[in-house]
Amino acid sequence: MPSLKAIKRRIASVNNTQQIMKAMNMVSASKVHKNRSKMEAIKPLFDGAKEFFNQGIFFEHREDSIYFAPRPTKSAAYIVISGERGLCGSYNSNILKAALSHMEIENIGTKEQIITIGAKGKEFYTRRNKMVVNDYPGVLENPPYGIAEDIAMYLTDRFIEDGDSQESLENRLDAIYLVYTQFETLLSHSVKVINLLPFASDIVATDDMTIYEPNVHTYLKKAVPIYLAMAIYGAMIESSVCEQASRMVSMDSAARNAEEIVDKLTLQYNRQRQSVITQEISEIVSGANAI
Repeated sequence: MPSLKAIKRRIASVNNTQQIMKAMNMVSASKVHKNRSKMEAIKPLFDGAKEFFNQGIFFEHREDSIYFAPRPTKSAAYIVISGERGLCGSYNSNILKAALSHMEIENIGTKEQIITIGAKGKEFYTRRNKMVVNDYPGVLENPPYGIAEDIAMYLTDRFIEDGDSQESLENRLDAIYLVYTQFETLLSHSVKVINLLPFASDIVATDDMTIYEPNVHTYLKKAVPIYLAMAIYGAMIESSVCEQASRMVSMDSAARNAEEIVDKLTLQYNRQRQSVITQEISEIVSGANAI
């Protein structure tokens, strides 16, 4: 049985830990509020662009466009947005394992090239012998659009690579996926794997045909990198909100668990102290009777 002094030290230690958890909870709550405002501002723009590209691009022989033409998937790029730090429950493991599962189940035999955003991704995939071609740690606290733009341009250039040389074939990407955590509520998030390129080519065209100037192919060449950048940027902000919300919930749960531990230790301390006092009184009474 631990001594009274040891129990008291442990109560003090748990109390200190509880204070740290409460402070982290408050910091995460503040960051959730800040980044959620950004997310709500950018989400309509991202959703509108996604709907336009998935349902609004209609033109004759669009299957001839490199952005729509189906082709064997020999090499695929994955943009995986993980967390910057731990102490956020299963947030990081859920996103990283979901991307890995998609690689191993949906794209069997495909050469993957991974771009990780967030500090937790690179180490996870490197340990599993996956190719991480670019890594962007420490950017999710205040996600910059410039990084999303750089990634979009890099991937678009690789996707439209059409040379016949060995180097061109090795560099070319046949599919681009975005893996991130979608925000639903503060307590509910879900991992999403989105196929950014190529676009679906089986959409039935409507009579409302859009006119593109100077032509649709020039329009797509300019618009697709912007769309990809918007998608990546929106996912970065949404993932940042989810990470902070997960950490906020985890810290709140940890603080409540610490409080329960303190209550149990306090009860144990009081019982043991009462036992010591009772024993001392018994010894005093016994001594008095002996006299």
